[in-house]
Amino acid sequence: MPIYEFRCLKCDEVFEILKMNTQDEVEMKCPHCASEDFERVLSTASHAMGLGKGESRGPAVQSRECASGSCSTVTLPGHTKD
Repeated sequence: MPIYEFRCLKCDEVFEILKMNTQDEVEMKCPHCASEDFERVLSTASHAMGLGKGESRGPAVQSRECASGSCSTVTLPGHTKD
């Protein structure tokens, strides 16, 4: 069940649309002003994982300088392939 997040381009309201399955028809308009002019925004994510010995509770961010400016690598806690 994906939840999509949008920002209305008319009133700047941020809202979510839940789509239960691919066959569902969902009313795609702003619940605040009923505009159909909106854009999808990047939603934040949440995670909950068991902690192993020596693992941190949250993501680790490593920043460095790159040719295009600054770059970051985000490492999420949990099992990784070696």
